[in-house]
Amino acid sequence: MEFVFDIHKIFLEPITKLDGNLLPIRRPLISSSEAQKQIMTVIDEIGKASAKAQRLPAPITSASRMQTNPHHLYILKDCTPKTAGRGVVIGFLKVGYKKLFVLDHTGSHIEAEPLCILDFYIHESLQRNGFGKELFTLMLRTEQVEPQHLAIDRPSEKFLSFLRKHYNLRSTIPQVNNFVVFDGFFRDRKAPGRKLQPKRAEGEIKPYSLSERDFLKQEEGLPWPFSQAQSSLNRAGSLGSSPTRAGPRFIPGEDDFVKSLRSCRPHSLHRAANGEQEDPTQRRRTSGR
Repeated sequence: MEFVFDIHKIFLEPITKLDGNLLPIRRPLISSSEAQKQIMTVIDEIGKASAKAQRLPAPITSASRMQTNPHHLYILKDCTPKTAGRGVVIGFLKVGYKKLFVLDHTGSHIEAEPLCILDFYIHESLQRNGFGKELFTLMLRTEQVEPQHLAIDRPSEKFLSFLRKHYNLRSTIPQVNNFVVFDGFFRDRKAPGRKLQPKRAEGEIKPYSLSERDFLKQEEGLPWPFSQAQSSLNRAGSLGSSPTRAGPRFIPGEDDFVKSLRSCRPHSLHRAANGEQEDPTQRRRTSGR
């Protein structure tokens, strides 16, 4: 992908790693403010290209999302003599750690926080030239992670073929979320997952984490004040059903006076209606507050 500005002045390395600051470790050859502006343009454009290639309704990689999430972005540029002018961007790889509930081979839920592949794109005209392998290998070395320990957010068939060819990742462990993990995910991990207790009969463990693509499906919220009411209902539902306060109970045969005492519910009147004596120590204790 070509841009109107000089790629070589903002990305001094063949592969540049970016975080939320949107500035590379090696200082660009232009001012930081101008470099950051150009880098934001690059990220937005390559994010759009990736979304188009995956037929997504909107990009899942953008400068604004990079600034608000603890992700790492690896950008690969072309350094061949034919692009010695302003340079071109070949592709990118976005990774980040996420807390997931992952199923192991026995079907048990394991709480883990693996490094996840969130977005991966090589320009269509430059695929099958080794650029993807170069980018992926440098990421593995920089992040110090083994390929089988990765979790991948909805990989395409082309990406799965890439992993089989270069890293021999073939057998997957079936999951109920949007992430794919491979056989060997739980072996020799530096930070082993934590096995959760079996789920309760009345509850359900949600073994998933928010996918990078899930925000594309979120519906627009209701207008105020309906949104406030919906929010209250959601909070109540998430905490479980609270007991409903029962109304006054009327017993057949009771006269109107006793019925009225039961409907009032004060403790002293209730005890009087049942012929009980009030505890004077209890009266002193409550009146002393």
